[in-house]
Amino acid sequence: MRVGRFRRKTKETDIEVVLTLDGIGRAEIETPLPFFNHVLCSFAFHGFFDLSLKCTGDKEVDDHHIIEDVGISLGSALKEALKNSNPIRRFGFASIPMDDALANVSIDLSGRSYLSFAGSFLSYKIGSMSTQMIPHFLRSFATSGGITLHVSLSGENDHHKAEALFKALGVALDCATTVEERRKGVPSTKGSLDS
Repeated sequence: MRVGRFRRKTKETDIEVVLTLDGIGRAEIETPLPFFNHVLCSFAFHGFFDLSLKCTGDKEVDDHHIIEDVGISLGSALKEALKNSNPIRRFGFASIPMDDALANVSIDLSGRSYLSFAGSFLSYKIGSMSTQMIPHFLRSFATSGGITLHVSLSGENDHHKAEALFKALGVALDCATTVEERRKGVPSTKGSLDS
């Protein structure tokens, strides 16, 4: 089993993450932000990851530290889960519709972090989650996980756009982390990642 565990405790947040890549899509998510919990559950379910994530934080300030630190923690847990993995496919992509919305996510688990985000939201918040924190979550996740991540979004309903995005992230990451039996060694013609 490829499992990553990560604990992050600061004056702003206290987070514990256990991410099992070879799971069945079971999620136990506890943050102070219900919509964030909802989309993280969708991410795990559609990626076939088992994800246990518990977070407390300074919601009285706003949702910034919680969402940012969850992104950092989840990316760190992913990196840990991949440490002892057999060779993976490395690349993954998904195009996920949800009614009016369409989310496209492409991933390279290259060890080099980068985020390209094309899309926008009409509302400032979805439930208690700031929409401007969605690209920030992705940037934090990509940076700590060493992921090149390209995202594009279109649609009219912000709930649909955000949910389609997290579903696409799960599906693309599932594809990228799949063990590739045909591959021997590092999935790079250079013979190494991170450079």
